[in-house]
Amino acid sequence: MAWLWLVAAVFLVGAVLLLIWRPLRSLGKDIQVERARELFLLQRERLEARFVTAAAASGKPRGLRWKDCSFEREVELARERQTGQLVALVPVTIQFEAIEGSDMEGLPAVGNLRNASAVFFFQRGQWLTVGKAVFNLNPVEVIRHFENRYERVTVSR
Repeated sequence: MAWLWLVAAVFLVGAVLLLIWRPLRSLGKDIQVERARELFLLQRERLEARFVTAAAASGKPRGLRWKDCSFEREVELARERQTGQLVALVPVTIQFEAIEGSDMEGLPAVGNLRNASAVFFFQRGQWLTVGKAVFNLNPVEVIRHFENRYERVTVSR
């Protein structure tokens, strides 16, 4: 008879865990998002400098040198659907200049300001960047355009 009570207790504990698992998991994700958002804001100046350095070193676009990059205050957080990794998208305005001797030299459009979204990713508790910019799309448009890859992150309160 005691084993029957033990089986019932194990079943009851399992049922309770199943009922609270989803809310606990959602709360954990919300806490991770808030922590990531706070870390981004605290490290923002350093991250922006790393973005510009990495982007300029990438050699893209070909024949152009990064002359100036101004960051807007807005930050959109998204999650990669496949991996669950958080990304931050920040609107930027970029100005290039032609590299001497390149095929871009002398083209009038080279100096035009370009709108883009700077991409940062949250990995192992820290924000990183490889200097990736998505040109001609603001952060909301990036999420919408790449909806198969990204989902907008909202914190449920």
